[in-house]
Amino acid sequence: MPADRSAPFEEALAFVLRQEGGFSRHPRDPGGATNYGITLETLSRARGYRVTDEDIRRLTTDEAAAIYRRFYWEAVRADELPRGLGLALFDLAVNSGPTRAIVLLQRVLGVEADGLIGPVTLGAARRTDPVQAIHGLTRERLGFLSRLAIWPVFGGGWRRRVLDAEREAIRLASSSHPLQGNPDMLDTKTILASRTVWANLIGLTAVILGLFGFDASGLTGSAFQEALVQFIAAASFIASTVFRILATRRIEN
Repeated sequence: MPADRSAPFEEALAFVLRQEGGFSRHPRDPGGATNYGITLETLSRARGYRVTDEDIRRLTTDEAAAIYRRFYWEAVRADELPRGLGLALFDLAVNSGPTRAIVLLQRVLGVEADGLIGPVTLGAARRTDPVQAIHGLTRERLGFLSRLAIWPVFGGGWRRRVLDAEREAIRLASSSHPLQGNPDMLDTKTILASRTVWANLIGLTAVILGLFGFDASGLTGSAFQEALVQFIAAASFIASTVFRILATRRIEN
């Protein structure tokens, strides 16, 4: 079944609408009247004519959603970003504009910060650890906002929102990488091949044997440990191969 491409946008939109709330007209807000976070300027651009405060007041959630998708989600190509990172970038674009959002992401990714999201930026985003990228974007976002003249007025609310966006984005990023294969199966190869684990077990065995009067001084020798670990590594490879074959047969059946 093909993936539902609307799901990431719906998740991100729900987050933004929770943060933005309904109609507002704060005297210190340079954007003027807003509803669902949509400003007079943005609604005028979407409709193609100059709107009024009353138009903002009567804005529906369906129209707001269409505006968010067209002017923000698609503008930053959030559908093409790893899950979670798309939400973080989208929310940043809503607050500070798509171009600013892209520039800050490009700084995090270490690519040219030209404000244009293309193959280079998308490729870097797909190769990076999304959680680390989200953390980096949060730092860049708070740094930018804290330098604005109206930070003393809106800074507290902005900080809460940015941190809320980071938590939600990380939750989505983490949930998009479930354990592969059968979750009930232990990673036997990783455990058995661990030299540290087996060296510690050998040392523990030597101590226990010593308590019962056995001379186990040679048991902890490096040559013996090396030989045993090599043997265990080979055995773990064989075991993991067998487990993989059995798991594949179970899936096919």
